[in-house]
Amino acid sequence: MSNSLVIIPTYNEKENIENIIRKVFSLSDVFHVLIVDDGSPDGTAGIVKKLQAEYQGLLHIEERKGKLGLGTAYIHGFKWAIERHYDYIFEMDADFSHNPDDLIKLKNACIDGADLAIGSRYIKGVNVVNWPMSRVLMSYFASVYVRFITRISIQDATAGFKCYKRTVLETIPLHKIRFIGYAFQIEMKFTAIKYGFEVVEVPIIFTDRTEGTSKMSTKIFREAFLGVIQIKLNSFFRNYSRKIDS
Repeated sequence: MSNSLVIIPTYNEKENIENIIRKVFSLSDVFHVLIVDDGSPDGTAGIVKKLQAEYQGLLHIEERKGKLGLGTAYIHGFKWAIERHYDYIFEMDADFSHNPDDLIKLKNACIDGADLAIGSRYIKGVNVVNWPMSRVLMSYFASVYVRFITRISIQDATAGFKCYKRTVLETIPLHKIRFIGYAFQIEMKFTAIKYGFEVVEVPIIFTDRTEGTSKMSTKIFREAFLGVIQIKLNSFFRNYSRKIDS
């Protein structure tokens, strides 16, 4: 049995999915894996189902009909994890841009006191491999923009490699999280901070995918740019008080 669940959303990841699953299960710490697949037409879900026979009780899949978005996939996974009482709940991409070895670093950061540990590309310089300079600059200055608008101090505001303690996801009203793309990542960090949780950044090296196709689009970037303003405005009308354990 494990107290840790890695949630991996997928859409057309047949080139990567078996390798990423096997890598997670090869780690010295025991992690369970939940694949949330949005009806991948390339057969991603079928590959996962075949692997379930090998990793019984460790590998799980939730299939959804249609491409419903990254944010809703994670929220689906968060609710699934909370119902099953996992203590440490991770977000990770399927394409090896996030190194599974770093799952242990993120978990240890939460064991050591963090409520949310973020795998950060920018906490120690710029640690990105195989991205064109235009993409690096866009990502880096997106975080600068987020800090300016929201006044949070996170260096890598759009990071999607994270470990939550369950209490964070139980406290945040997930039904009120409105964004589904990169703005989802910003909104979750901002909300966790507003609720007073301890958020730390753990340095990682981000390596762009070598297999499969990126899901980045102009629509997703536009949502993030405009969404940051909306997130900040909405915060003026929300109550972020939470119950403190006695």
